[in-house]
Amino acid sequence: MNAFSLKTPRLCLRPWQESDQEAFAAMNADPEVMLHFPALLNRTESDGLMDRFVNHFETHGWGRWAVEERKTGKLLGFCGLATVPFQTPFTPAVEIGWRLARDYWGKGYAFEAAQAAMWDGFERLHLPEIVSFTVPANVRSYRLMQRLGMQPGENFEHPKLPVGHPLREHVLYRINRSQFEENLTY
Repeated sequence: MNAFSLKTPRLCLRPWQESDQEAFAAMNADPEVMLHFPALLNRTESDGLMDRFVNHFETHGWGRWAVEERKTGKLLGFCGLATVPFQTPFTPAVEIGWRLARDYWGKGYAFEAAQAAMWDGFERLHLPEIVSFTVPANVRSYRLMQRLGMQPGENFEHPKLPVGHPLREHVLYRINRSQFEENLTY
């Protein structure tokens, strides 16, 4: 497994460990955390998602890290980059994504982790642009995108969801390196 980690004042974005599985599964089974996703994940599905994160790191040398609180060592969730796995007018693209357990919402952890992941994308990986997307109802997520300095793009229909699905419409946000540097806070 890739040993590369990022540290922020309060967080460690680190490789996944087998010991993360239980807390990760609990987060993915929380109806409030998963409100804007098509379904809750059972333990097998959650473990599979973690395996995909690990495989992405092994394939690309970057991906979605486990986010750990440095002070306590607790797993808070995940944050990081991934290739967008479907075709739309804005792909190919690299997406930043995050998900935190509900107990850690509203404390600035997602912002801190996302800034570190974006910094890695622009500085180490030299990406020209990073995108993010969510459903229009996920106000918490797109407000974080705005706080990160991301700019709104065109809404799109998520091709992995069937026509008529209530979560099919997504809002797109994007940011390039110079926009990111203007908004960097640490």
